[in-house]
Amino acid sequence: MGWHAHNKLSRDAKHRWAMLRTMVSQLIYHERIETTLTKAKELRRVADKMVTLGKDGSLKARRKAASVVRGDEQVHKLFSVFAERYRERAGGYCRVLRTRVRQSDAAQMAYIEYVDRPGELRPPRPPKAFTTAGMHAFNEATGSDKSEATSQ
Repeated sequence: MGWHAHNKLSRDAKHRWAMLRTMVSQLIYHERIETTLTKAKELRRVADKMVTLGKDGSLKARRKAASVVRGDEQVHKLFSVFAERYRERAGGYCRVLRTRVRQSDAAQMAYIEYVDRPGELRPPRPPKAFTTAGMHAFNEATGSDKSEATSQ
């Protein structure tokens, strides 16, 4: 068996895509929803792509987003509110937080929410700063130094 790029969620393609379209529209509207962990992980992929389209702002991007997102209000919010909010962020617009185990079928539940918004469940972590000192320490620890190899 080969590696799959996504989880099929025990649904055929049409049902899965319809479910993800509805969920991403509800996520844009409410900015936080509770669902199963596997659905949240799949939804994160689609939701991040929609924010990327919103940041692009072109007519082509707007039509592409409108073909996925249900509702003109959500498309407008995507291209106005979210585009401004995530202007400086280069990805990772959604956060998945495990919450509870559902009583009826013991499914792991999770919240999926957009980061950098008022009313977050957990404040965002500061971005990791890339330093050359850290890279030199890594090179010394692993014994591989690219700068020496290129200078010879």
